Amino acid sequence: MRFDGFDWDAGNLDKCRKHGVSIEEIEAMLRGSPIFSPDTVHSFGEQRFIAAGRTPFGRALFVAFTLRPKEDAILLRPVSARYMHIREAARYGSQRSH
Repeated sequence: MRFDGFDWDAGNLDKCRKHGVSIEEIEAMLRGSPIFSPDTVHSFGEQRFIAAGRTPFGRALFVAFTLRPKEDAILLRPVSARYMHIREAARYGSQRSH
């Protein structure tokens, strides 16, 4: 998925930090090679996506986000982030090996 940068403000910073995930971890995971999928359940008003991947420290992470055009760029706006539960991380690992 192509994007040019991140869109952060007070609204999404607090929501993403709520579960103890740092902004640096979120950005690093999203710049890596996560699995992306549409979030059809929460896509009202704008299309949302979910990314599952690993932080540079190896922790499995979920990030819900949207893409927003800003001037000549496409910015990725994280909506929420949390570490995966053990079963989710195991399922993510098995999806990566296929």
